[in-house]
Amino acid sequence: MSELLPLIALLLGVGAVAGFTAGLFGIGGGAVMVPALFFAFDRLGVGEGVLMHCAVATSASVIIVNGWRSTSGHLARGSVATELIWPRPIGRNWWRSYALWIGVGAFVGAWWLAPRLRSDTLTLVFAVVAALVALQFILGRPSFTLRRSVPGGAAPPLVGSAVGALSAVMGIGGGSISVPLLSLCGVPVHRAIGTAAGFGLAIAVPATVGFVISGWGVSGRPPLSLGYVNLAGFALIVVAAWFAVPLGTKAAHRLSAVPLKRIFGVLLIAVAANMARKAGLF
Repeated sequence: MSELLPLIALLLGVGAVAGFTAGLFGIGGGAVMVPALFFAFDRLGVGEGVLMHCAVATSASVIIVNGWRSTSGHLARGSVATELIWPRPIGRNWWRSYALWIGVGAFVGAWWLAPRLRSDTLTLVFAVVAALVALQFILGRPSFTLRRSVPGGAAPPLVGSAVGALSAVMGIGGGSISVPLLSLCGVPVHRAIGTAAGFGLAIAVPATVGFVISGWGVSGRPPLSLGYVNLAGFALIVVAAWFAVPLGTKAAHRLSAVPLKRIFGVLLIAVAANMARKAGLF
């Protein structure tokens, strides 16, 4: 119990931070949760071969709740581009839905791609992408755009599935990828954040299902796991995140996100460096 109490406190604290960042930045909080879950599972003696898989899968499951809470809050404020999530009329334009293809990519990433990657490779992928995201948070200019609208045509299946697969492999909600992409396409920052929260929900549900299927019966997982998803870690983080998401959503519409994003980016650089060390890069 003396070892478990600090881990429980850690996961509760991580849940609060992840929930707040989910509402504030439109991200699912995976950049915070995955390293914390990795550390907690490592301390519990989870096998190295499945350590990172359990961390990213459990993070993905939490993002179902964070994404739903965050999307609901942003919808109430009219800051979600619903035409990108599900274009209307539905019957004729279903293939133009970014959320649909993001979900397809997320399922394939969790069910097929992630199990074929070694745990240290998965850790390294997380570290590299997290570092790139952190640099964008620190150096990115919200006013810079490449085009005036979000592309259609072949972009939804190609870009959407790529964002979904990469997000699932990393155990993140994809907001740290989709917010910059939407901003580059001329979407106002608050609308980009709200839409990214919806994308996070589209990632989390199929990714969680994929991780449950791909991890079913795999040895070395922590107790109380459903596939690669650890139910105890899910419950602890969700309890704290539940109350923190609305606070982040309110803050997103009251505060300038630029200084907060830069602070978060610096912290994320440190996290990425530590995960790269864990992967044996240095």
